[in-house]
Amino acid sequence: MKSGEGAPRHILIVEDDPNTAEMLTAYFTSLGYTVTHVAWGEDAIQLATKIQPDLAVLDIHLPDIDGYEVCERLRSQRRTENTPVIFLTERRERIDRLQGLELGAVDYITKPFDVQELRIRVRNILNRDQRETYLHPVTGLPTSALVKEQVDRVAHNTKLSLIRIALNGMKAFRNSYGFVTHDDVLRAVALILQNTAVEFLHSEPFVGQLNTYQFVVVAPTNKEGRTVANRLDKRLNEAISFFYPHRDWERGQHSSGDPLPKISFDIAMLSPDDIPDATDPKLK
Repeated sequence: MKSGEGAPRHILIVEDDPNTAEMLTAYFTSLGYTVTHVAWGEDAIQLATKIQPDLAVLDIHLPDIDGYEVCERLRSQRRTENTPVIFLTERRERIDRLQGLELGAVDYITKPFDVQELRIRVRNILNRDQRETYLHPVTGLPTSALVKEQVDRVAHNTKLSLIRIALNGMKAFRNSYGFVTHDDVLRAVALILQNTAVEFLHSEPFVGQLNTYQFVVVAPTNKEGRTVANRLDKRLNEAISFFYPHRDWERGQHSSGDPLPKISFDIAMLSPDDIPDATDPKLK
């Protein structure tokens, strides 16, 4: 599991060179981190899903599958989708760096490397990750305990409701168009929610994220709240066409000839009795 408050931060080292792996494991252990090492990509995926490390230092050249595939598969799983990844590799070409960053890596360090520089980069990433624990890494919307506070507040106030917005079809969309475009859609949806809430709600609005594809807006249980829900439904569905390349949308299929991966929204106003349990792990 991810480290709790006060616990040592957990680093997963994925490196098949035994000398480099031993050096990194000993060095970061001496700094007070919990360190786990594996040499194979498949082992890294299975272990990361189990232990949910705070950071993965990932070599690109591995004996079974390359680090790019490891990173992509970590991003595709709910338990590891937000795990920061540093690529550590001999590959120096610009295209390799861009590919790593496009997959969501937070840093890319080429060998041979300065271990002191790596230490500083690891420290900075973990410190930033700790500060942003309560914000979604892509949208910047409140999540985790901040959403739980609002869910609890609505559950005890009959004058308030939650508007829950579910974004459907995004895994197929991500597989077709990649992580960069996928994340652009999440940011666009968050912006539409925020702008609409500010425009139509008189009080300071709360817009949060239950999980990657479920959002919430706190609204009054009256005409004002229903107006916001209807306006969100209209604006989000009008925006769908802009999430796709224009030509694909016009043809109704992917440029490869495959069917277009369909995005849709489900929007519902929840009464206090319908409020989900914010401590449910599925909502984190």
